[in-house]
Amino acid sequence: MARRGKGEGTIYKYRNGYAAQTWVTTPEGKPKRKTVYGKTREAVYKKLVDTQTAARKGPVATSVPTVETYLKYWMENVVKEPDFSPLTVGTYGQFVRYYLVPHLGKKKLDKLTGKDLRAWVNKLRQTCQCCAQGKDAVRRPERRRCCAAGNCCESFTTESNIYEARKVLRSALSNAVREEIVSRNVATLLKLSKPKPKKDKPWTLDDVHRFLASARADDDPLYAAYVLLLVLGLRKGELLGLWWPEVDMGAQEVSVEYQIQRIKGKLRRRRQMKTEDSEATMPLPDICVDALRLRAEQQAKQRADATEWEKSGYVFTTSTGKPVDPRSFTKQFDARCAKAGVRRIEVHTTRKTCGTLLAALDVHPRVAMRILRHSQIKLTMDLYTQVHDDTTVAALKKLGGSITGG
Repeated sequence: MARRGKGEGTIYKYRNGYAAQTWVTTPEGKPKRKTVYGKTREAVYKKLVDTQTAARKGPVATSVPTVETYLKYWMENVVKEPDFSPLTVGTYGQFVRYYLVPHLGKKKLDKLTGKDLRAWVNKLRQTCQCCAQGKDAVRRPERRRCCAAGNCCESFTTESNIYEARKVLRSALSNAVREEIVSRNVATLLKLSKPKPKKDKPWTLDDVHRFLASARADDDPLYAAYVLLLVLGLRKGELLGLWWPEVDMGAQEVSVEYQIQRIKGKLRRRRQMKTEDSEATMPLPDICVDALRLRAEQQAKQRADATEWEKSGYVFTTSTGKPVDPRSFTKQFDARCAKAGVRRIEVHTTRKTCGTLLAALDVHPRVAMRILRHSQIKLTMDLYTQVHDDTTVAALKKLGGSITGG
């Protein structure tokens, strides 16, 4: 047996290389031997010295879990309410299941390198998610049309998803560092360009008029929802989470405190908003009040016609009183765009139209400032100077009155 060098500690031959042991204090506060391995004496000696240095600074874990094991622990014990919203928990879980565990799960946390993560990103860019997640395979045999039928649809993930998956991994590894399981967060070594957000051009005032006029002419049950989206700039979750007790017709105000989300297949109404400023009592311009009165009449008729009715209290409901699913709302919004003959935009883009629409409706700038949740009146006035097209403005002003025959 080769003699140990001075200060090397218990380095010894082990299988096809060398090993060494030293005493450390674990994160649980217990003394325990930690073994390090390497192909050469020099490599083991370096690991031994690093371990002894780390042990002098604080606790050292004697065993390191795999990425899969640690992510499971992290999701079950760290990423949970109330520190994380249900939507965030669900989103993190999807990235863990579909992007992280399949490619990195077998790696030990302390063996994960920057090179491994670069290979992971390159692999993700070349992986069809329809194949990987078995999306086509879960369809009935007669409805399978691509990957399960041997014709890969090459449904590659977006750069945005890859960027977000890296953020989830970085968050998990940061927690591993805080819990002293690993000494560094290797995800910080992976540099990715932040994807540029898709810029969706907002509607013109003429587009808004055609869209709302189409919904009003068809007595669309979601007409009032479209008005609130465009005039108040509500987010989809805020809009669909609105209850009648939060609407004060007499005072012409609405309290926006909740939002509705689909969490693990179920619709949930939660108080937590996107930001603190999101929770607000907002003034209701006349067109909104008129639209909500119409909505109350529509809902009363739906309730009378329904054989079964769920007393949910929501302003916007299905024909049986249940809350409207956000995904269903998006589909109906897209269908209304097509029927009105206007350019399709994302539901969220309606917020960008809100300011100019308020100006067209002669809403006082101070009131608009409250609705838009601006911190400075200058921001509101900048939008007010952009209004044009007198014909469209006049049509929009009349739209609210036309609901009640005024």
